[in-house]
Amino acid sequence: MTSPIMSKINHQPQTLRDIVQERMREAIISGQFAPGERLVERPLCDQLGVSRTVVRETIRYLEAEGLVEILPGKGPIVAQLTWADARQIYDIRQMLETAAATECARNITPQLAEQLKTALQSLQEAVVAGVPTPMLRATTEFYRIIFDGAGHNVAWEIAQRLNGRISRLRAVTLSTAERQKPGPAHMQDICEAIVSGDAKAAQAAIEQHLSDAKDTAERLLQEK
Repeated sequence: MTSPIMSKINHQPQTLRDIVQERMREAIISGQFAPGERLVERPLCDQLGVSRTVVRETIRYLEAEGLVEILPGKGPIVAQLTWADARQIYDIRQMLETAAATECARNITPQLAEQLKTALQSLQEAVVAGVPTPMLRATTEFYRIIFDGAGHNVAWEIAQRLNGRISRLRAVTLSTAERQKPGPAHMQDICEAIVSGDAKAAQAAIEQHLSDAKDTAERLLQEK
């Protein structure tokens, strides 16, 4: 008997747990839940219209992402964003992103260049709209294309595990005018370097972007 040929499911439907995770993650990243704030199950269940089981699973998932801490005798709270942790995240990002950008530049094709420019345009439109969540999503997609173009799928998996905390840092640094150069302008430099196939320029653009963001985060977090 010949097995039936089935088409691949490219986009799996979101489960209720996925939706709740996404909404709570966005609430933490955007600052709707302040660092150190308790996450009480009953109000969360009422706000989201879901069971305690779903909320508990979501809190455990966000704990694994580093966005939530479980304190003995107090329960879950929004994790504090410290400079000590942020410094490590920026150091990891520099290693992963410079490698991905240089390899992506070496692998550049017309199709890949078009994907990257389209992602940059979406990011720029989100910046003009001034809505944080689409801006952060567009930034993540921009980097996904770079890692994909480099063939660095394992490195992207590592970056994704840190994505919640990376997005929190982006939300902090994007909201200030104290940067030496706006984030989108750095992204424009990164895109141009990669599209031109200049690996050294791509590495330099990533390093300049992260150095600026890191200095800004250090100043803001230490002030807090």
